[in-house]
Amino acid sequence: MKNKLISIICPCYNEEQVLGLFAKRITAILESTNRTYEIIFVNDGSKDNTLAKAKYLQKSNPNICVVNLSRNFGKEAALTAGLDISTGEVVIPIDADLQDPPELILEFLKEWEKGYDVVLAKRVDRSSDSWAKKKSAELFYKIHNMMAHVDIPENVGDYRLMTRRVVNAIQELPENQRFMKGIFSWVGFKTSVIEYKRESRQAGHTSFNGWKLWNFALDGITGFSTAPLRIWLYIGALISASAFIYGSVIFFKTIIQGVDVPGYASMFTSILFLGGIQLIGIGVIGEYVGRMYMEAKRRPVYIIDEVSNPAVEEARDSND
Repeated sequence: MKNKLISIICPCYNEEQVLGLFAKRITAILESTNRTYEIIFVNDGSKDNTLAKAKYLQKSNPNICVVNLSRNFGKEAALTAGLDISTGEVVIPIDADLQDPPELILEFLKEWEKGYDVVLAKRVDRSSDSWAKKKSAELFYKIHNMMAHVDIPENVGDYRLMTRRVVNAIQELPENQRFMKGIFSWVGFKTSVIEYKRESRQAGHTSFNGWKLWNFALDGITGFSTAPLRIWLYIGALISASAFIYGSVIFFKTIIQGVDVPGYASMFTSILFLGGIQLIGIGVIGEYVGRMYMEAKRRPVYIIDEVSNPAVEEARDSND
């Protein structure tokens, strides 16, 4: 097993400031394993000098492969590109910000040697994150796992080890709108969990904001559950039953006490309430129709501008 290749996948978006430190730390860890490895930097349309920095690091380490996407496709697409290009028997996605310690890779490999196909890194201490981010993440996991058919492990990100057969299974999933945490969980396989403390970002700034995280959560729920559609069936049934009961009360009250002229305020409020409920229901249906529309186009998840891999080029030259 010592001869198996390790593939590190690192999606990058405006990571110029931290990329050098990341490469230094993770290279030291990989060299200590005495196994062959590759580090795949996927530049996801960065606006700074991330691409130039990655190519500069490549000059001193031929095991670095630089993949440049034609534009910014998003982290899920960049991660998919890295999985498709990777050649390792074990594949480890990791962010460049060093919030997830590369030293954990040594623990990953120990669990892999025990026969696990997937080794998850679970964050047990998120003191580096803001209160709002921690609470929103906690709420997302609870809502998603309550609605979805497959549970997502709480406080587990993309940082994990996967064997080649897990990656092959992921590559068989054809969807264009990809929520990788859900896809990772959906394929299954024998799984182990390692707990760790998440550190603060070493340099640079995160590209995620509240709006992006909200849309990310919507993609996760609508991509792996039809419960939101079913909920509106029950809401509609409840409102219809309430309306029938209220109508019956008005009917008998009118017969017994005479004609009762309802107030305009209550009528106007009821119309606004029902109109709002209908619009929300249409919006939920629209989310699913929109996903169907995007999937029906069958556009590629990503487009590669160039791939720079000195190790492959050197091997090709030697064969020629």
